[in-house]
Amino acid sequence: MRIVVTGATGNVGTALVRLLRQEHAEVTGLARRVPPPEGPYAGVRWVAHDLTGEVPLEPVFAGADAVVHLAWAVNPSTGDPPMTATNLTGTRRVLDAAARAGVRHVVCASSVAAYSPAPRWTRVAEDWPCDGISVSAYSRGKAELERMLDVFERERPGVVVTRVRPCAILQRAAGGQFGRWLLSPLLPAGVLSVRGFPMPLWSELRLQVVHSDDVADGIRRALAAGLPGGLNLATDPVLTAEDVAELLGAVRVPVPRPVLTRAAWALWRAGVQPTHPGWLELADQAALGDTGRARRELGWRPTRDAASVFTEFADGLRTQAATSAEALAPRPSRWWERLGTVPWGRPSHQSQA
Repeated sequence: MRIVVTGATGNVGTALVRLLRQEHAEVTGLARRVPPPEGPYAGVRWVAHDLTGEVPLEPVFAGADAVVHLAWAVNPSTGDPPMTATNLTGTRRVLDAAARAGVRHVVCASSVAAYSPAPRWTRVAEDWPCDGISVSAYSRGKAELERMLDVFERERPGVVVTRVRPCAILQRAAGGQFGRWLLSPLLPAGVLSVRGFPMPLWSELRLQVVHSDDVADGIRRALAAGLPGGLNLATDPVLTAEDVAELLGAVRVPVPRPVLTRAAWALWRAGVQPTHPGWLELADQAALGDTGRARRELGWRPTRDAASVFTEFADGLRTQAATSAEALAPRPSRWWERLGTVPWGRPSHQSQA
């Protein structure tokens, strides 16, 4: 198969191009910043492309059996293109170009975040409403993506559309990327190696995770089967607040979520904390995905349980693990370089409200 992957240097993209090359597929990777052709990025035909630009995609998609659309600005800095331009306008460009190029299968990375809130410990199947969570820009964006795909399917009934809906996707090599998103530049990553450091978390937290390699395997199976529709991907068990603290080597400090949210707002507005409070709201309200369809129809099974996935990720977060791609680059390692990135008195990242 000839497969084009957008966002091919990101968390899932890195895992997917590596897996597809092992399967001897012909892979074209699109990225804003092309990586060195080494490691997981070797053997891929790379095309530098910014989805917010005007360069046509049809020549890249021509002759492709499938397009896997993974490009999505998750937590962009204020200096990056606006989220809407990358995520929604960019997705429209991808879908229109794929249709004009005669691509027969499009796989889009959606998320369980697209689902409407559900009873707290109920796992929802792919037919649960995708109206999103109003207080989260990420969730609203994924819900808009789902509506966009509804229209595309009606207008292009001959194109198979797969909507992959994973939960939190983690791997060791994404530790540096998540460090940029989660850790204050004033905080050295080494503090996470101090056994028993205090970690404020609310008691009702529940976290569903999956490894990047297992998401890549789900996409590979969906491509091989030509599977249409939604596809939840997650592993077991669902982690609690106590689990998260224990796996990080921390001591959980019980703090009500509204208190954490107020503190996050103050620190985010001051520019000393990159995590927007909208992420806390999403973590609290996101639905849990039921993976029965992936197991029944694709024979998909996650290779790692939730504790193993989170333990690997925690190690990557402590060590700021990365790849040679800029998308997965870590924070600056020297404290004075990190200090220079703090935009004192204004947010460092785009709003997720």
